[in-house]
Amino acid sequence: MYGLEKGHWIRIQSFKHDATLHRTWNFAMILDIQDDYIVVASKTNKVIESDGRIWYTKEPAVSVFFFKEWYNIIAMIRNNEVYYYCNIASPSIVDNKVIKYIDYDLDLKLLPDNSIIGLDAKEYEFHRKKYNYSDELNIVCKHSFKKVESLMANRLFPFDDKKIMDYYAIFEKLRKHQESI
Repeated sequence: MYGLEKGHWIRIQSFKHDATLHRTWNFAMILDIQDDYIVVASKTNKVIESDGRIWYTKEPAVSVFFFKEWYNIIAMIRNNEVYYYCNIASPSIVDNKVIKYIDYDLDLKLLPDNSIIGLDAKEYEFHRKKYNYSDELNIVCKHSFKKVESLMANRLFPFDDKKIMDYYAIFEKLRKHQESI
């Protein structure tokens, strides 16, 4: 699919509603590609902000980008526990070996103790006015937020620690193999 294969590296870019670049992740390894989503992972990753600021992720992560859903997730692995960060975002596309999506600032966290924390509601409302989100877009974003809350509460994919750790094990095996070549 998309001319991409498991074990290949891909970049990730998020945009704002007005199509301006928001953030770029340098590279992540493709672990799985399905009709509905792509799974990638990285150990540490260089992140470039729209203002040119550069920083590096601190922990390994497995990310799932959906092609039909209005969200994506980053599952960060710390001390053998999985911490989930979910972006309410446009469905992702793959374009010229880059995963792209529009970030709508409304986010959720799922912690190992099953706590669910909603984030950035004020930032969402600010950007909703600034970028003039339509009523339909607002409904889709709010619906996706509620859907993600339910998926988190029930620990359904992609919020499944075992599945995420299985993906991470595949990443480590592929990464070590590539380093040995």
